[in-house]
Amino acid sequence: MAAAAVGVVVGAVALTDGGDDDPGGDPAAALRALPGAGAAVEEAAEPSAALRPPLYAIATVRGGSRIALRRSPGGAAIRTVGDATEFGSARSFWVARVRGDWLGVPAPELPNGELAWIRDDRDRLEVLQSRYSLHADLSDRALLLRYGNRVLDRIPVTVGGEGTPTPTGSYSVTDALAGARIGPWYGCCVLALSGHQPNLPSGWIGGDRIAIHGTPGVVGGAASSGCLRAADSDMVGLFARVPLGTPVFVRA
Repeated sequence: MAAAAVGVVVGAVALTDGGDDDPGGDPAAALRALPGAGAAVEEAAEPSAALRPPLYAIATVRGGSRIALRRSPGGAAIRTVGDATEFGSARSFWVARVRGDWLGVPAPELPNGELAWIRDDRDRLEVLQSRYSLHADLSDRALLLRYGNRVLDRIPVTVGGEGTPTPTGSYSVTDALAGARIGPWYGCCVLALSGHQPNLPSGWIGGDRIAIHGTPGVVGGAASSGCLRAADSDMVGLFARVPLGTPVFVRA
């Protein structure tokens, strides 16, 4: 996603009713029932977890708070961050791992495939549950929006082209951007992801963040610089329903 895409933040994208980096989700039953702070939660799921619909935990930094991103539970701090992203959205994380009272989260401050660790401090974090997830199949050039095990939408997308393939992996939605300031290249709106494009085209002057975004052009094929492009009409539906922090699973 180019740096020019830093635009207007749409606050209507709210957290709803958190997760493991497997689409089956549910580490520690999405932090068990989300009680108050301080309860150490182990990652081992109950035997019946595989039979339940996926449930994901989403942690949002409370207004005015700052938290440390660490390389391991209790380890060295990578960076201290506040309640807003660089694009101005509420800073929200998908909880992909749980280690005691530490939460492993995808974050754009780290390379693809690595997790930042944050303390489960409910004075600084609001932790809610969601059943929404996004699943991109690059070979089918399709993006599925799921609620639990139910497919709500199947959306055709353009994927990364030769030399700039869309990177596979597990990410989360960090920002929801819309308005004229995002530029004509992104259609109606953008869902920025925590991941990065390691294979940028020669001469590229934008940023390296990947995103799901609209387009005024034709959808389909393998022609993007790594982002997933969808028709504006489909993006409007995603934009209205997908909470910040939603997990995004991209497979070849």
